Amino acid sequence: QVQLVESGGGLVQAGGSLRLSCSASGSVFSINAMGWYRQAPGKPRELVAGITSSGSTLYADSVKERFTVSRDNAKNTVYLQMNSLKPEDTGVYYCNAEGILAAKYTYWGQGTQVTVSS
Repeated sequence: QVQLVESGGGLVQAGGSLRLSCSASGSVFSINAMGWYRQAPGKPRELVAGITSSGSTLYADSVKERFTVSRDNAKNTVYLQMNSLKPEDTGVYYCNAEGILAAKYTYWGQGTQVTVSS
């Protein structure tokens, strides 16, 4: 199993920055990719950014040029640096990990609230 713990959310004014962290523990050797998703009230959860074990990244169009996903393999931690935040970035941000053990899996963190005020 893989356990994920997010941190770094909070309240920030529009134009500000936040950095989210996601620390993984357990069978971290089996993780192929990690990602950040967010869910705004009344909306489905959506992918924000992802990073593979080889370092390839992808971003939602809405966050390109503003958000950066990175990972520190030594610390088993993935980060999401969020700059130029907008009110529409508000939501609960979840970290996830995908990999293969006996079978493919997806694990989720508990989520961290990000609120951007206008």
